[in-house]
Amino acid sequence: MNEMTIATHALSEKDAAIMVQIRERLKGVKGTVTGPDARPFFDEVMNGVAPADDIESEEGFVGGVPGIWVRRTSGPHDRAILYLHGGAYVVGSPRAYVNFVGHMVSRAGIPAFVADYALAPERPFPAAIEDAHRAFNGLVDQGIRKIVLAGDSAGGGLALALLSQVRNGDPAPRAVVVISPWTDLALTSPSMLSRDAADPIWSAAALAKMARLYLGDADSRDERASPVYSDRQGLPPVLIHVGDAEVLLDDSLRYAEGIAGIEVHVSDGMLHVFPSSAGILGAADAALDNIGMFVASSMRSKTA
Repeated sequence: MNEMTIATHALSEKDAAIMVQIRERLKGVKGTVTGPDARPFFDEVMNGVAPADDIESEEGFVGGVPGIWVRRTSGPHDRAILYLHGGAYVVGSPRAYVNFVGHMVSRAGIPAFVADYALAPERPFPAAIEDAHRAFNGLVDQGIRKIVLAGDSAGGGLALALLSQVRNGDPAPRAVVVISPWTDLALTSPSMLSRDAADPIWSAAALAKMARLYLGDADSRDERASPVYSDRQGLPPVLIHVGDAEVLLDDSLRYAEGIAGIEVHVSDGMLHVFPSSAGILGAADAALDNIGMFVASSMRSKTA
């Protein structure tokens, strides 16, 4: 891949009808996830993702960071996905993500460690990126050298921030996969306003509250928090999936703009982290299929 590529995916009639139902169920949600009191609700939603077949999970520690291994019943042990869950740095948990991550594991054929990284306000910035870095080093210490970084929403931004820290290491990540990443905690993307009416989940005001809990007095343009401000030349392959109907749309497009090796897929009519509707939306299953093929291909790209 020699240049950034952007692919757009039209909304099918079947998905359009399903989206009407999803939007109806989401009425009243927008702007309500603004602090740690939303943790039970968020985990309930993510636990509701339909499980993939032949997936098992096991609690463990990697680099001293707790988390959950998500695996197929059989598979390789020399490679892994380091998955960083979403939740605006304040909510979310590895247990709630087992079903969702299981779909990626099933398709890619390699295990994932879902890190239980630090959440604000109990442990604010930079604790999350420090935990993510420890987990990456821990995988390497276990002899796992073929590593893909992955995450969604805040976890997607965290994966891209981690990439800036480990990209020149030995080993460097084989690839990065992010879904609806939050890459600019300064909230300067135009879609914060242009997609506000279309997004039934997030608003700039709600994200600003979460950013304050996470950052405290830290600079919102610190690349460890907002990877859109990082040096993005010479990256390994990066795959981004994002919906056209979410306020974080431009956080993806701005991160990828003018950067070789980044592949962006924009799905019309889709909401934040839409692949979590696996088995319901055709667009979700297509995105997960694409992610699985991308991850599997990254494992074959080098011999080391």
